[in-house]
Amino acid sequence: MTDAATVPEDRHDPYATPPRRSRPEGARVRRPIPFGTPQERSAPDLPGIMEHVARGDQDAFAALYDVIAGPVHGIVVKVLRDRAQSEEVTQEVLIEVWRQAPRYRPDKGTVMTWVLTIAHRRAVDRVRSAQAATAREQDTAAREHARPYDEVSEQVEIRLEGEQVRRCVRGLTELQRQAVSLAYYGGLTYREVAETLQTPLPTVKTRLRDGLIRLRDCMGVTA
Repeated sequence: MTDAATVPEDRHDPYATPPRRSRPEGARVRRPIPFGTPQERSAPDLPGIMEHVARGDQDAFAALYDVIAGPVHGIVVKVLRDRAQSEEVTQEVLIEVWRQAPRYRPDKGTVMTWVLTIAHRRAVDRVRSAQAATAREQDTAAREHARPYDEVSEQVEIRLEGEQVRRCVRGLTELQRQAVSLAYYGGLTYREVAETLQTPLPTVKTRLRDGLIRLRDCMGVTA
């Protein structure tokens, strides 16, 4: 391994960080990657790499980093729209991926979906944190007056609709769920979804169309 920083042995150390990739601007670094042939590396075996990362393999994390860093930064920028904060949150996401790798379960979704879900959650958390002070002031003022019945009823309906959406999403196929999650929760374009899933663009569009039709039918929404 050439340019990845040393990783602390204890992944549970609160100050432990994953190996970071650094190289001179414009320089091309060649190094052997022990994960298959050049043809296989063009479509990396992320589940296999994750197994090594979960065991604390730094070389495996370096290979994973090369694949996920770009998509992670892209989705964070879309949410935050702030370059400086996006760089910071991206590093937080990569640290969390390193620490939480042993908890990844393939039956719950693909590696990329799992990683981008973490990225989206971290970015949203940062937005909420930045708005916390203002929100607290508004909440304090709102609590001074009883909320009308209609407002309470509306909040209940919104919550129930959210639960119904989550239930219906779970009823999609894995491929449909990935495409819908990345496009509508992650904010990615069709082309970005296709690149992330390493799937032809027409196939991605078909998955999204079929997935949205199933969601519509599940929720009883008329066309």
